[in-house]
Order: sequence, then structure tokens, then C-alpha cells
Amino acid sequence: MKIYTKKGDKGTTGLFGGKRVYKDDVRVDCYGTLDEVNSTIGLLRVKLGNDHAWQPNLHKIQKDMMDMMSHLARPSDAKKINTNPMPEDGAAFCENWIDELESNMQTASDYFLLPGGNEVSALCHMVRTQMRRGERRLVTLMKEDEIHVAIPAYINRLSDLFFTLARAEMDKAGVAEEKWQLFLYKRFKKAEPDHKEA
Repeated sequence: MKIYTKKGDKGTTGLFGGKRVYKDDVRVDCYGTLDEVNSTIGLLRVKLGNDHAWQPNLHKIQKDMMDMMSHLARPSDAKKINTNPMPEDGAAFCENWIDELESNMQTASDYFLLPGGNEVSALCHMVRTQMRRGERRLVTLMKEDEIHVAIPAYINRLSDLFFTLARAEMDKAGVAEEKWQLFLYKRFKKAEPDHKEA
């Protein structure tokens, strides 16, 4: 089977179920952005090396991303059924890993950080920001068609996860975080008056 079909030469592509739309359609833009994210996760995995402790979880995320993209490529009115699994445990999976990572770090996550630190940390921030862009496109798609609730929850939590992975890498490497500002809720809490009785 040849990789090229020539069907997209006029700017259209086929969705799951056969419907053809323009390649700048919001649905295509959404899963295409998540495809970019998945590719950056692939680059991160290469940089980490095969024996790194994160590899199994990152492998799971990449497979889940492929499954989610396939579901996003299927309009809700498509007659063809998508038999790929829906990663309904995605948000909980991220939360558990975030909690585990944070329990092993020296400092709490209280600040917005300047992306960087070292190469692995910077790549995690790239994934985080690309994931946020994918989430914005997903929200636009959600205004047009019904999307399984597990997908936006998972995508939202993944950006939190990669922020935490960036911090965990810096903590492990002994690289100081470049802080910008306290998180908003931390600033409000700090500004609250002390009402304790004397």
C-alpha cells in the first residue's frame, strides 16, 4: 500500500467514517495539534533514553493520545463505530503520577516558572504549552460537536503533569527554578489579613 493517496491534493482530508472536510477544519486542527504534542513527547522519550523511569508512563500517554485522536477524528453522527479504547482513566492516571512526583521533590509548586532549566525540563515545558494549544482547539471543537468527557479532562491534566515533570527533572538535576510570580491563589492567600485573636 502506498503512503500517498493524492486525495488531499485539493486541501481536503477524510475523517473517521469517510466524511471529507478541509484540512483547516477545527476538528482536523484539533487532532493535528495533539499529533504535534505526541511527536514532542516522542522526542522527549528519545532524549531520556530507554532505561529512564518515565518511559513506561510516557509510552502509555503516547498510546492514549493516538486513541483520543482517533475518537476526535470521528464526528458524533458518523455511522462507523470507533473500536479504539477510550482512556477514561487518563485524568486519574495523571493525578496519581503528579502526586507521586511532588512527594519526592524538595520544594512545593507555588510559582509560575520561566520555561527552561535543562534540555529535558525545557522539552517538558514545550509539551505543556503545545498541550494547552491543543486544549484550546478542543474547546472550540466542543462547541460544535459532542466530545467524550474523558478527553478534555485528560488533556487538561496532561499539561499539569508536564509542568510537574519539568520541575521533577530540575529537582533531580539540582537545577534552580527561575521563578516569575506566585500562583494567583497563593498571592490572594498571602494578602489575607490575620484575624487571630491576641
